[in-house]
Amino acid sequence: MPYLYLAIAIGAEVTATFFLTLSDGFTRRLPSCVTVVGYLTAFYALSQALRAIPTGVAYAIWSGVGTVAISVVSWIWLGQKLDMAAIVGMALIIAGVAVMNLCSGMSGHG
Repeated sequence: MPYLYLAIAIGAEVTATFFLTLSDGFTRRLPSCVTVVGYLTAFYALSQALRAIPTGVAYAIWSGVGTVAISVVSWIWLGQKLDMAAIVGMALIIAGVAVMNLCSGMSGHG
């Protein structure tokens, strides 16, 4: 269940960040409301995940997966460019999160 909360936190944060772009500096009502609700949902879900997942591990997953996800979402729906450096950087983020979870003692498993 904690990883489900973490997944909800990531999805809500990515949604909120996407709509933050569409809010035009909080001048458009609907995207602004989605942004606020999304961030509130993200932080609530993250707080629930942190009840069982170590903070460093949860934050690494949340921020790493969120960064990659919003980059891909922005590429698909907003036409933002992803050059080779960005793609390599995202691969390194994913690798770093994987190493933390699989090999580090931070996860509490090893």
